[in-house]
Amino acid sequence: MKEKLFALTQYILPHHLISRAVHYFVECEIPAFKNALINWIIKHYDVDMSEAQAEHAESYKHFNDFFTRPLKEGARPLPEQEETIVSPADGAISQIGDIEYGRIFQAKGHDYSLIELLGGDTDLATEFMGGKFATIYLSPRDYHRIHTPAAGTLRKMIHVPGRLFSVNKGTVENVPGLFARNERVVSIFDTEHGPMAVIMVGAINVASIETVWSGLVTPHRKQVRTTEYEESTTASIMLERGEEMGRFKLGSTAIVLFGEDKVNWLEQWQAESTIKMGQALATPAE
Repeated sequence: MKEKLFALTQYILPHHLISRAVHYFVECEIPAFKNALINWIIKHYDVDMSEAQAEHAESYKHFNDFFTRPLKEGARPLPEQEETIVSPADGAISQIGDIEYGRIFQAKGHDYSLIELLGGDTDLATEFMGGKFATIYLSPRDYHRIHTPAAGTLRKMIHVPGRLFSVNKGTVENVPGLFARNERVVSIFDTEHGPMAVIMVGAINVASIETVWSGLVTPHRKQVRTTEYEESTTASIMLERGEEMGRFKLGSTAIVLFGEDKVNWLEQWQAESTIKMGQALATPAE
């Protein structure tokens, strides 16, 4: 009941106003404030700082600097098999499976439209019909940089404005079409496994989403904005498997899509499984 009430209250909250206010505090550089906040998060969420390049709160400029902290080299090794598709992020798998009839499973009793998720681009959606999806939720304790599941060339980026509902388990189970309603950044790559989408979904308190090729993409704008990237030009953007592609300033959710008969998720991954960036997530379909 508490989770349902929490979800209902979010319909009337000024999501973007709250997130902009939070942004002010998480970029505060007053040492006493930011150190206290960082240390509280480390203790409360049992953050493993031994993996971080800088292990102490005092080393970070502000809270967002800590939240997007880089890890030590070798902290997230990739599988030796180069064809293996890897997880883009640390987190918990919210759902994983097949895209059926143009719908993606969200939680019991809820699914959402593939077309809406991709910003209303019907031609793009056809490339993923009958394909695969994996939804990964990043908690406050997780590493918050997003990496490419497979090597590829960036074809387009779509910024889709929207609400900023929380993406915790209770809200996901009670707000219909959540991931197709929240603000998000859709990145489309061409890979040896066909088209691949990596979608960074915003949430309440997520002050911004950044990509390595364009910098700050959000906060909120009123219209869907698509940027096309030409493979044949010197400005083409190619990322290797496991290379950083973006980051959340405060946490949220990453969704990965592949087309029909292109990859197979490994059987070990089920809803609520904990996963690390770089762990084997799928293999190419034979």
